[in-house]
Amino acid sequence: MSQRIVVDPITRIEGHLRVEAEIENGKIKDAYSSGTMVRLLEEILKGRDPRDAWAFVGRVCGVCTSIHSLTSVRAVEDALGIVIPPNAELVRNIMFCAQYMHDHVVHFYHLHAMDWVDVVNALKADPKKTSELAQSISHWPKSSPGYFSDIQTRVKKFVESGQLGIFANGYWGHPAYKLPAEVNLIGLAHYLEALEWQKEIVKIHAIFGGKNPHPNYLVGGMACAIGLDDVSGINAERLSYVKQLLEQAKVFVEQVYIPDLMAIASFYKDWGAIGGGLGSFMAYGDLGTNGYRDPSSYKFPSGVILNKDISKVMDVDLRKDDEVQEYVTNSWYEYKEGDKVGLHPWKGESKIKYTGPKPPFEHLDVTQKYSYLKTPRWKGHAVEVGPLARVLIGYARGREDYKAIVDKALTDLNVPVTALFSTLGRTAARGLESILTAQWGLEFYDKLIDNIKSGDKRMAEMSKFDPEKWPKTALGVGHSEAPRGALAHWINIEDQKIANYQLVVPTTWNASPRDANGQLSAYEAALIDTPVHDPKLPLEILRTIHSFDPCLACSVHLYDEHGNHINRVSVLGD
Repeated sequence: MSQRIVVDPITRIEGHLRVEAEIENGKIKDAYSSGTMVRLLEEILKGRDPRDAWAFVGRVCGVCTSIHSLTSVRAVEDALGIVIPPNAELVRNIMFCAQYMHDHVVHFYHLHAMDWVDVVNALKADPKKTSELAQSISHWPKSSPGYFSDIQTRVKKFVESGQLGIFANGYWGHPAYKLPAEVNLIGLAHYLEALEWQKEIVKIHAIFGGKNPHPNYLVGGMACAIGLDDVSGINAERLSYVKQLLEQAKVFVEQVYIPDLMAIASFYKDWGAIGGGLGSFMAYGDLGTNGYRDPSSYKFPSGVILNKDISKVMDVDLRKDDEVQEYVTNSWYEYKEGDKVGLHPWKGESKIKYTGPKPPFEHLDVTQKYSYLKTPRWKGHAVEVGPLARVLIGYARGREDYKAIVDKALTDLNVPVTALFSTLGRTAARGLESILTAQWGLEFYDKLIDNIKSGDKRMAEMSKFDPEKWPKTALGVGHSEAPRGALAHWINIEDQKIANYQLVVPTTWNASPRDANGQLSAYEAALIDTPVHDPKLPLEILRTIHSFDPCLACSVHLYDEHGNHINRVSVLGD
């Protein structure tokens, strides 16, 4: 007998997400992902100055902080034929790497680790054994028995008071938790340390962009001036501080994040066969060492892998009408030409047409439209985007830096390469690329210093900043690899104003509803065959969904197969 459960909204994610899952014999046999929030920034942008778009789209969320602004200025620069100075490209790349390290560490510890780490069980740990274990896997200095004992004392006070604070409403004691108490205590301690560390790395954005979140960007470069002896500019002291922050971040990634990730993964190897999903992946690529316009120099290579065939990587062209298209067959929108057509974003439309049930309702009618997310497809294929896609494509492209970290991780965990196609692989990939971005950030920094020492202090190209010099019409596309995956903005400029603007974001690729052919998207596909021990405590659903890194907190509602409300469960992050 099947049972439908409703998790709405998913907690510890970005935005509002509803998942409905059909469970049969302890496993999910079908799943539906519904985006229940709409903002329509595309419509807000119409008629505005293209140079201002970055400031609006940067507010898509506060977790992505800068990536939408970066993608936006790239779209406008592409439309107007603007090539920015090398220093501006390097500063953008440094900010990009800082964001990656920040985002991935915060996601692992504060949004995802509690799906694997039992906080309450950490109180049973022996601080001395915990210290010995921590020192055996890392040189991180905070690892004495007294340190771990102090952590236990702090959390014990929360537990005894009945007020767990930031750890309230978790599924503590769930049988799916497998870690020894000592590993749980290490994860708990580093959760708290990551809270302190994360506020430091974002200072790089404040130095170059004035603030965080939502640092300043500029069409044509960056709105910061190099002045080594200027107290108000990017001087020698601030540049030195940037290097210090990058070095500290690299140490934290290598000595805290990665050892914890590998230690935890070693107890959950069975999840190397759960949550694989589509098996098809896409990345647009980013971080050019010879400028954004030279894809051959990208640190993150682009490409598409279909059906887990890593022997073949296909190229991506965001300008071709038949490659990236968005459908609204099962989305609460309507197209002038009907719901069966797919539109390239340059021709994209964003007219809402809600046809779902009036809230509150028991279940989605999945035979009709059931989400505010459109359904993007690459040449008709459903694909997954994100860290796993990037790592697989780098590995499949034969890049030695990718092969080195992937092969080492597989060897250390003693798992086959097929384990990458899973919830565990998706989570591990995020850590592996953090190792790379930590290295790359310092490489870009060294190049920036070399340029400055050679006398090049240019940060912006302003020759085309005058709208009177623009063509009457222009099309542009800017892309990036957001922490959550392939991101692109398409812009149509007419008479110096925005005529159309379309964002296709990573979560649109991963969390969208089925298309006209019934193809599931990444979230829905990844949940199929996921085991669920207790429908009232759907920890396993959270594990797989969180492995994609959505990001907002709320509460969980559960219903039985007849649509009757059986429980309301608050979960961690509520």
